[in-house]
Amino acid sequence: MVTLTYLQSSSVEMGEPSRRTTISAALHQPGLYGRVVRRKPFLSKRHMTARLEFAKRYLKTLTMRNKILWSDETKIGLFGLNAKCHVWRKPGTIPMVKYGGDSIMLWDVFQRQGLGD
Repeated sequence: MVTLTYLQSSSVEMGEPSRRTTISAALHQPGLYGRVVRRKPFLSKRHMTARLEFAKRYLKTLTMRNKILWSDETKIGLFGLNAKCHVWRKPGTIPMVKYGGDSIMLWDVFQRQGLGD
């Protein structure tokens, strides 16, 4: 993540020390402003409604539920925190997922009789 502090320390290393306000003003000239990335689900309202309708349509009796394998998964980040991060972005830019690989997925399954193998 590139922050103003990082850019300032880089300018000092290059032998051209600059103030944070100077760096910020230089980034504002081409239209780049600091933003906090919003964490949002990748499912739209339409997708959520379709999933709910599917679940209601195929809801079965209790005996059917006893035959179901229930599964769950979780994502654990290996580097950094799963928190807000700041990015430099032009207003109106649509965010895209481009990078990854710094997390692992854990998955497990269970049923009425116990845990899966």
